[in-house]
Amino acid sequence: MKKFTYILVAAILTLTGCSNRSKLYPGFSVNKSGIHYKLVSLGDGVAPAQPTNYITVNISYRTNTDSLFFQGVRQFQLGKPNYEGSVDECFFMLAQGDSGTFYLKAKPFFEKTLESNLPNFIKPNDFIRIDIKMLEIKTQDEFQKDMEAFLSWIDDFSDYEKVIIKQYLEGEKIAVKPTESGLYIIPQIKTNRTPVEVGDTVTIHYEGRFLNGKIFDSTRKRNEAFQFVYGQKWQVIPGLEEAIGQMREGEKAMLIVPSYLAFGKQGNSSGIIPAFTAVIFELEIVEVKKGIQE
Repeated sequence: MKKFTYILVAAILTLTGCSNRSKLYPGFSVNKSGIHYKLVSLGDGVAPAQPTNYITVNISYRTNTDSLFFQGVRQFQLGKPNYEGSVDECFFMLAQGDSGTFYLKAKPFFEKTLESNLPNFIKPNDFIRIDIKMLEIKTQDEFQKDMEAFLSWIDDFSDYEKVIIKQYLEGEKIAVKPTESGLYIIPQIKTNRTPVEVGDTVTIHYEGRFLNGKIFDSTRKRNEAFQFVYGQKWQVIPGLEEAIGQMREGEKAMLIVPSYLAFGKQGNSSGIIPAFTAVIFELEIVEVKKGIQE
């Protein structure tokens, strides 16, 4: 009954002028902020997310021509939108379990939400497509209780993961020391070419595998290098971001990435990588374009 009420309210808002049918995207509505939206599926939640809620979402970004440039599961606390047409407005349209597709203006999204420059593969007047699956919504109290329970045993688990990584290093006779964060970077090819800096458009190839050698992802097998603007939020896992920032064009390295710098307590969105799993990446910096390419 509560879910029906939530849907009914949304329908009334549409009929009373808070949103209209989109002329750019058939089958979508557009709200007063200029966000084009469509609810794709309904979950079991009874009310949409609110400011201060902690949400877990499976989110993907695509260009206006449907090219995927980011996909992953993220957890964060919602705040009030900091500008009209912000992606935060999209989260407030979804209850737990709901999924939706949204088109919003690319330029303010990159500059105000991601706090970065517009990448060279997106034009200033373009829209981007954002697909969101609202996996979980928690109040501040619920999140705090879960965090306290998590911290009560994470130290023991962290020690266990360190043992697993240590055994792997000894078995492979790898003597390199970890960075301050705990990331292991084993250089394979070094160059004197262009270093990677924040704001550069970087093209990489990578192959991800478990410590037992089983591959879980490979851009080379897909024959599709990954390009992104270095320094933007939510583009690559923290371990990859740290390593890329220390490398140059043409360099290759093997990374041993603890779970807290990889896919953390959630695992990845497809379920292929379990929670709290250390992984290995073979990484190549294919190309570095300085700054924003016009």
